[in-house]
Amino acid sequence: MHQLEEKEKQIMLRKSIENPNDSQDKESHKDYNSPLQSHNQGNDKKKTCVDPDLSSLIHPLGRDISINCLLRLSRSDYGSIAAVNHHFRSLIRTGELYQLRRKLGIIEQWVYFSCDPFEWEAFDPNRGRWMHLPRMNSSELFMLSDKESLAVGTNLLVFGREIMTSAIYKYSILTNEWTKGIEMNTSRCLFGSASIGEIAILAGGCDLQGNILKSAELYNLDTNQWEILPDMNTARKMCSGVFMDGKFYVLGGIGADKTTKLTSGEEFDLKTRKWREIPNMCPPQNETSTYIEAPPLIAVLNNILYVADHAKQEIKRYVNDNNSWVTIGRLPDLAFSVNGWGIAFRACGNQLFVIGGSTFDGRRVLEVNAWVPNNKGAPQWNLLARRQIESFVYNCSVMGC
Repeated sequence: MHQLEEKEKQIMLRKSIENPNDSQDKESHKDYNSPLQSHNQGNDKKKTCVDPDLSSLIHPLGRDISINCLLRLSRSDYGSIAAVNHHFRSLIRTGELYQLRRKLGIIEQWVYFSCDPFEWEAFDPNRGRWMHLPRMNSSELFMLSDKESLAVGTNLLVFGREIMTSAIYKYSILTNEWTKGIEMNTSRCLFGSASIGEIAILAGGCDLQGNILKSAELYNLDTNQWEILPDMNTARKMCSGVFMDGKFYVLGGIGADKTTKLTSGEEFDLKTRKWREIPNMCPPQNETSTYIEAPPLIAVLNNILYVADHAKQEIKRYVNDNNSWVTIGRLPDLAFSVNGWGIAFRACGNQLFVIGGSTFDGRRVLEVNAWVPNNKGAPQWNLLARRQIESFVYNCSVMGC
């Protein structure tokens, strides 16, 4: 019976979105036990006259049931929903749906990447759908500068340089627009970073004068503010960051003398607000290379740390108990990588992704390969998508919301 009721609600939802003005039923469904009731009760007491469209959204269902149905749709559908009328559009643009999804643990992860200094793409792995983001309204100097990217909540942050200063631009999936972001306390580039929920941590890097830093900052999307954190034990640039078991880790990089390749890692505990150095946490990189290597290609899935060894074309897993790395298999063949530059290694949903250039039918293409880690032998990579665009990945981030 419950399944039948849910099916009927979904049918009514689809019909109401397709024909939002057909129904005149103004039922409020006050007895429906919804997680939104406490969210709305305070506001309802203040209203003396309520627009029935705003109150109900989908008239036969009422506002609470309507929102509960919308929460469970793919966020790929939210653009179409926003086009129904200004009430639906307001629901999307205010971020209310995403806040409620977060509370209910509903998270969809998409990949955002740039294979062209002037363009950004998004890929929805659940539907195999590609989306082209609007062009960033920044200077050409920023577009052509070296950039880092990081997804936090519903925003994509892109870090780069303009004349005599650094700059941050942010893309919001709520508005489908780019805006100028608030500056860090210490401008930096080539840092290690990672996000969890609505916060992100950036550590190390180098300042505008080229000095290698050991400072760190925390960004809070809800307050749109940067907070200075305690310094790391070791200054480092071109390092990589991840969250694991609720703690932030930064691995590898180049030391303060600008030549030493660091093999240590550092752990930051958000509760104690202290750093702990971990010797030999970063797997050794290619010592014979005469070119500058990319920062470590690391990813965390189910609180397990993995690294993509581009030199040996292997994937390795970190063994936390004895601070060591074990090889578990091969990476997919990718033709266009220069010392780790040009490819992306990310965790997305329940899979590990390797994104990079390859050759297909004599053409250069971008491929998205995925693998669900298990204990059943070597990785079996699955080609999720292939697209004929520029095949050198400059920046890549995963947004979950």
